[in-house]
Amino acid sequence: MLTKIAVYCLLYPLSLLPMAILYGVAKIIYLVLYQLIRYRINVTRTNLKNSFPTFSRSKLKQIEKAYYVHLCNLFVEGVKMLSISRKELMKRYRCKNPELVNQYFEQKKSVILMSSHYNNWEWMVLSLAMQFKHHGIGVGKENSNKSFEKTINLFRTRYGTEVVFAKTIRDVFQQYDNQQKPTAYMMLSDQAPGSVKNPFMVNFLHQPSDMIFGGEYFAAKYDYPVLYYVVKQKKRGFYEFKLELITDNPTLTSYGDITKKYTQLLERDITNEPAYWLWSHKRWKHTINYIEN
Repeated sequence: MLTKIAVYCLLYPLSLLPMAILYGVAKIIYLVLYQLIRYRINVTRTNLKNSFPTFSRSKLKQIEKAYYVHLCNLFVEGVKMLSISRKELMKRYRCKNPELVNQYFEQKKSVILMSSHYNNWEWMVLSLAMQFKHHGIGVGKENSNKSFEKTINLFRTRYGTEVVFAKTIRDVFQQYDNQQKPTAYMMLSDQAPGSVKNPFMVNFLHQPSDMIFGGEYFAAKYDYPVLYYVVKQKKRGFYEFKLELITDNPTLTSYGDITKKYTQLLERDITNEPAYWLWSHKRWKHTINYIEN
């Protein structure tokens, strides 16, 4: 009940404010989050230092500050998600080459879209069903606060996107495959897996990293094309994402090739513009021995 009160009586009215005012709020949040309470500062610094071992202290500090500015902007953009209109959303968040996905709709094929927590991912969830001809499904991790999750998902799904979680994802894939319903599955595969049983390991950002393998698993099982996309910030509050084909024949790839290719593309984009990835997340919480092949 308290969660619903907070969302509907505090966050929703706040979301009705113009973006310019919300970004002013973000500056206040930055002062509190970064300057005062130092939110996950040690996690962020460790992740940055290990990921960019050749960067100077001043360079790492510059990325750190830019990251926290970005994080606070993401928060108010997440608040704006609660009330943003279809027209405004599609003006601020657009795909550069949607035809790369839409061609598979014409072939009645589902697709898997692999991406990451880079730039604004919540607006992608909200707009997914409007970006392409496919039915859109965002695959995510369950939130520990069930009341918050249920309430927020009402807003996330109001423009047609479906949100599913790990405990039901196998059934959902099977259901839509049986129905032959072309579906675009948005899978953010950059976080640490929930389980480390039989991990798939790669060298990612100069560190042994266990990777979420679901994208590759379902692609191979159902023979769905796999595409990668990266979200770029054109200017504050305006985003554009571009699709790249990883494979349209996943059953012909060797084990691990899809995940490795995804990792390489993600590392390329993070390295190009480091401040926009989710550095305060405990990405490397699992310590597992890894020998590169």
